[in-house]
Amino acid sequence: MNRRTILHTLMAVAIAAALPSFAFAAVDVAGVKFDDTVTVAGQPLKLNGAGLRTKVIFKVYAAGLYLTDKKSTVPDVLAVPGPRRVAITMLREVSSEEFGKAFTDGLNANTGKDERNKILPQIMKFGEVFAQTPVLKKGDQLSLDWTPNEGTQCYLNGKKIGELMPDLAFYNAVLRIWLGDKPVDSSLKPALLGEK
Repeated sequence: MNRRTILHTLMAVAIAAALPSFAFAAVDVAGVKFDDTVTVAGQPLKLNGAGLRTKVIFKVYAAGLYLTDKKSTVPDVLAVPGPRRVAITMLREVSSEEFGKAFTDGLNANTGKDERNKILPQIMKFGEVFAQTPVLKKGDQLSLDWTPNEGTQCYLNGKKIGELMPDLAFYNAVLRIWLGDKPVDSSLKPALLGEK
């Protein structure tokens, strides 16, 4: 091998070695990129897992769960301290009425009556969020952020929507829509728990 060939080989090896760090910088779910880390309330969060919500044969949205530390069980996710984020990117247009109904159905299926009664005012406020947005369009990004000592704040395409909901029990009830015993999508739950 001459010097030029050796140099080209070394460059190719160096580039190949560098590629995985770029390839894993984001997780791709149905064309939606989820960054490995995001910042919520000034704190870096790690992507715990990401997956696809389907209904019958339709791709509805891609969702990612961000936590301070990766967790693989539901009790650990619900108990994790610090901020959290659920990031959703719509893959098809859905009316807010349809999205709100799915939210309510998921909440009811995974939360007991007593717990629902305790967080009812916040559930009602969350319903008002959907009323403000008639349609969620393909490509819209919805974030549900939990900040300790503040509460749950919703964002649509980076803009705050709705009021702050202060109770951690409410945020955990929302998380159980995807992570509860009767998740809205049985394949999305393990994906958010980082099992896929």
